[in-house]
Amino acid sequence: MISYNSENTFQLSNESQISTWLEKVILNEEKKLGEINFIFCDDDYLLKLNVEFLQHDTLTDIISFDYTVGKIIQGDVYISTERVADNAVDFEVSLEDELRRVMVHGILHYCGYKDKTDEDAKLMREKENHYLQLFANIQ
Repeated sequence: MISYNSENTFQLSNESQISTWLEKVILNEEKKLGEINFIFCDDDYLLKLNVEFLQHDTLTDIISFDYTVGKIIQGDVYISTERVADNAVDFEVSLEDELRRVMVHGILHYCGYKDKTDEDAKLMREKENHYLQLFANIQ
């Protein structure tokens, strides 16, 4: 089950479509959906989590807490809608496109993909692009 919660005023407008897409991503990665919670928040909220749990005193667009067991994907994904909006402007994409990229990025981490090295980051970006295209195809 995928759930959506908000610690700010953000509301996801197409929850069912996003859920269907993310479930397909998980199945395509040969995993099973457990419980995934997306929590939308502001920069301050996410910064506090970043400092407390990761000891990083920097702004970020996403922090994911992975509770995956075996092939069952589970976790909490915190997304700063402020960061996503700023990044959308910087990357010259729509807010919706950037939000989907960040959401699938979190799911891909749960599927075992990393992004710390250049090679890993390149593979992560290729996977993101692949699944963003999948979203475009299921609309």
